[in-house]
Amino acid sequence: MGKPGAFLTQQRETHRARAVEERVRDFEPLYQELDNEGHRRQASRCMMCGVAFCQAGYSFGPARPSGCPLHNLIPEWNDLVWRGLWDEAAARLALTSPMPEFTSRVCPALCEAACNLGSIDGEPTAIHDTERAISDYEWAHGGPQRFAPAGANAPRVGIVGSGPAGLAAAWELARRGARVCVYERADRPGGLLMYGIPNMKLEKRVIERRVALMRELGITFELGVDARERRCADTIRAASDAVIIAAGARDARRLAAPGSDAAGVVLAVDYLTCATRSLLDATTPAISAAGSDVVIIGGGDTGNDCAGTAVRQGARSVRQLEIMPEPPQERAASNPWPQWPAVKKTDYGQQEAIALMGGEMRRWNTDTLRVEVDEQGAVCGVTVARVAWRDGRPERVPGTEETLPAQLVLVACGFTGPETTVLDAFDIAVTGAERGRARPQLAEDGYRCVTHGNADGPAIFACGDARTGSSLVVSAIADAMACAQTVAEALGL
Repeated sequence: MGKPGAFLTQQRETHRARAVEERVRDFEPLYQELDNEGHRRQASRCMMCGVAFCQAGYSFGPARPSGCPLHNLIPEWNDLVWRGLWDEAAARLALTSPMPEFTSRVCPALCEAACNLGSIDGEPTAIHDTERAISDYEWAHGGPQRFAPAGANAPRVGIVGSGPAGLAAAWELARRGARVCVYERADRPGGLLMYGIPNMKLEKRVIERRVALMRELGITFELGVDARERRCADTIRAASDAVIIAAGARDARRLAAPGSDAAGVVLAVDYLTCATRSLLDATTPAISAAGSDVVIIGGGDTGNDCAGTAVRQGARSVRQLEIMPEPPQERAASNPWPQWPAVKKTDYGQQEAIALMGGEMRRWNTDTLRVEVDEQGAVCGVTVARVAWRDGRPERVPGTEETLPAQLVLVACGFTGPETTVLDAFDIAVTGAERGRARPQLAEDGYRCVTHGNADGPAIFACGDARTGSSLVVSAIADAMACAQTVAEALGL
């Protein structure tokens, strides 16, 4: 696979980020991609490994998996790209990945973390970029392979949610011959892809292009349908031979501190949704960071997206707080390859906020004590204190309290799981609610939901974050594909 010995002479080269001072002026894509020859050179570095960990998708340690959860045939399409066989590479990628235009833009490259070449010199094959190049080539040359729309007597599948899991399940079941209808409560399809990820990270035209193709192939989308309402759930059941709950893990963790109900304290997902909707509608956002001191509580990817969005909206300052300790710059001895590297990462939004602030804007080991509120009931600051971690628990360090100015506080503390109101509307039994981490109760096959009553109704399944809790886009798609297999077998497809 690849060019023998190329990894010895060809250094790793990847996409390049636009200059900070340029990209913060717009919501256009962050990166400039290599040309096709550059992608061919990078693909040539693939080493023909005896064991290709890049496509394994296993959890080698306590952190996220290493290797592709979709088990993409990475060495094979690397070789095809190096040989200039782009059509064949697209066909090989399509065997395992239904929507590579999404994963190649937003996945953190689990494949590269497990690349054998990365274990040797820290310069893994540029798999992430090559995947995008294959997908972009395919779309530029007619798009993914079409299939015949389902017949009038085909089984009907209703899918609740049009995020990555819902779209992947819809595509796979329609390809197998089902009549599929996707129900979405927002005004546009895409779920997390549309409104949870900013445009500079995932251009919305990419989602619109895929949805247009799905409609062309007979998949229908019903928008503005809130399946948390019993009447909507009953309508979906009545119209379906099987139902898949792919509504994501939308039950956001809220800030448990005095004053957290003040005006100007906003969930990160609501802020990002508002920013994207205003961009697409060419309107002024109802929630804006313009001229404000912004404090982001939560140090993950969503917090980073909030930082990048706030900078673009013209924030006066941006700070990001994380209760966990600062990660090391390099791997610890207890975190060997091929585990996911638990090291400090400075992503695009943080880079931009650092440039705005003139230095590091993140604080680790920091707990939020209270939100300060002015006479009008609006947030005016956040009082924090440092913590020290002992025996796995944070302990407040006396004398470290301080108040940070803030007129906008964005809560990016993750999600506990699916909204139980969706599960209740479909009479799905719930497990884990007593621990604050509700999940649908599942039958032995791992995807069929256990329901109360209504034994004559359609079988109900769950996939993606609605089944597993909050995860990565690529993991949600992989879970949806496995769920679609289970549903197809149940329907005789």
